Amino acid sequence: LVLRDLVHERMGAQVAAGLIVLGGILSAFVAPAHLALASATAFLLSELADLAVYAPLRERRLPLAVLASGIAGAIVDSAVFLLLAFGSLAYLPGQVVGKAWATIAAFAFIATRRRLA
Repeated sequence: LVLRDLVHERMGAQVAAGLIVLGGILSAFVAPAHLALASATAFLLSELADLAVYAPLRERRLPLAVLASGIAGAIVDSAVFLLLAFGSLAYLPGQVVGKAWATIAAFAFIATRRRLA
């Protein structure tokens, strides 16, 4: 999820969305159709949530933008995927916590790097 922020910076939100659609199409070749659709839908909706949080914050506080948008994206991605793929939110806390740890690691890396620069 954090890498999407890098794609936003380098290539723009439209390219990021296009790559998500492309990933969904490629997933259809290796995963059952309902899982590929659930994954692509969840990732696209979480991209929109991520962008809504990341874009207004990135100019002033990049580390906070990465942290806040990553958490927002993780929640949306996990909830949408679990509902569409399995019809249940039973594993939502574990999904969000796992993704949050990756986001926190990225936040720490970016914050440290900015302090040393």
